[in-house]
Amino acid sequence: MSRPLQLIERIPGDRGPIGKRMVKDQISDKLAYMIHSGLLLPGDELPSERELATTLGVSRETVRAAIGVLQARKMIEVSHGARTKVLGRGSLPLHESVGILGGLKHRSLNEVAEARAAVEVQVIALAAQRIKPAQLARLQALIDEQRAIVEDPVRFQISDQEFHQTLYRACGNALLADVVFDFYGYALEYRRLALRRKNAIAQRVAEHQAIVDALRTRVPAVAVESMRDHLDQVHRSTRAVMKPVR
Repeated sequence: MSRPLQLIERIPGDRGPIGKRMVKDQISDKLAYMIHSGLLLPGDELPSERELATTLGVSRETVRAAIGVLQARKMIEVSHGARTKVLGRGSLPLHESVGILGGLKHRSLNEVAEARAAVEVQVIALAAQRIKPAQLARLQALIDEQRAIVEDPVRFQISDQEFHQTLYRACGNALLADVVFDFYGYALEYRRLALRRKNAIAQRVAEHQAIVDALRTRVPAVAVESMRDHLDQVHRSTRAVMKPVR
């Protein structure tokens, strides 16, 4: 079954001049990040080359080259006449972009959630004042997409990632956006499990809509309240599927 990916535009933790890097490397690194973080799991099927090329706005040849990089790393399996499948993280260590996430995994859920909330409410307050019409339109388009994929946790999680990154960039402070996106990447594998619960995705979509509606008011306090509600629900649902932290 086709799973069109809404790929993130940059890799969290990558502070370098991404525009100077080859496009195929940018694409392969994004997919590698998704696999390392647990967003894409062994057995997941990737979209076709045509679908990926359309989503990313690049040629099929570029996508094919990026896929070849991951195939060489033994992270994916390419079979003629069948969908390309995720194998796992391969033999290489985590990509540099996932370094911060690796450190966070030694922290407790409560500790990371508290730190994330402290930063994210500041980001949303700034976004309420600085967000551009095009960014609001992008967020709404993602929500509309999410309403159509409430039965597909993989596609939703990818769209959710794009939603949050777009939201963070709207604050107009690249450093804050980078920091909070690194926090976002914590415990993705558990959040995916949480999304399998009945009506979980529909609830997240409703929370996303509340955030965008709040941003439209341009009142920071209103936007912060909607984000606090969302973060509280994410924390509760994630904690429910995680093993107790000693």
